[in-house]
Amino acid sequence: PITSNIVAENTPKQNSAPNTDLNLDILPKGVPTIYGSELGVSYDDVSSSNQQKADDTIRKLGTLDQQITLSGKDMERYIAVASQISCEYCCGVDSIIFKDGKPACGCQHSFAMRGLAKYLIKNHGSEYTNDAILEELGKWKTLFFPSQMSKKAIILKEKGIELNYVNLASNKYRGAENGN
Repeated sequence: PITSNIVAENTPKQNSAPNTDLNLDILPKGVPTIYGSELGVSYDDVSSSNQQKADDTIRKLGTLDQQITLSGKDMERYIAVASQISCEYCCGVDSIIFKDGKPACGCQHSFAMRGLAKYLIKNHGSEYTNDAILEELGKWKTLFFPSQMSKKAIILKEKGIELNYVNLASNKYRGAENGN
């Protein structure tokens, strides 16, 4: 499986609020292995420092959702993966798809995650396990919602839960940052 480590540094922040004394660098960086160069995307493209580039990258990934149609085993796999992640900070849906694989949310973040899932299944299905695809979706979700995901990372770390993009971004620990 393709994995990436979240860097967790025990570096105190000055003037930090309670429970935020860890500087957790959870943002993925660089060009995604395998598909990054194919699609012309980099994790670094999504940042508040260049909103236009971030919007363009999100749109590029989202377009894949409209362009790619899956069926049979690929559709079953897509439903298995995409049903484990949501866009709860944007629209509050339980998952980015309904149980039949149709979009459950119309926000650009969901389009991007659905598009990437379809692309990886269709073009690199043998190179990515379902968990590795979910991990990639989680990396992008972390970029889309950095403040919420940073808060969640601190809570997960405090609870002794392994910091990885599946635990951080999937529905596995949804609401942990709110005490749920």
